[in-house]
Amino acid sequence: MNWLVNILGIDNETGRWYAFWSGFGSDMTEFLVLGGLIGLLRKHNCHVHGCWRLARHPVSGTHYIVCRKHHPHGAPTATQVLTEHVAQSPPMT
Repeated sequence: MNWLVNILGIDNETGRWYAFWSGFGSDMTEFLVLGGLIGLLRKHNCHVHGCWRLARHPVSGTHYIVCRKHHPHGAPTATQVLTEHVAQSPPMT
């Protein structure tokens, strides 16, 4: 048990809580930041199993968000995007 107390930094100090927050407790924010980054990565990566790319393209009719490689329609060209934009924009008066 002494090894755990030594690793946590709560032995041989002025106070147990001071030693904890100065030692192991100060690393908790680093663990929280790392956990938050992992959570964001898991939320925004491709829904295809094993793909680590960022997912930005929703698949219509489903709740899946996939990367450009796994999207069923592939990546749109600049001409397709411009044509779609002109078709959906209201006429200027």
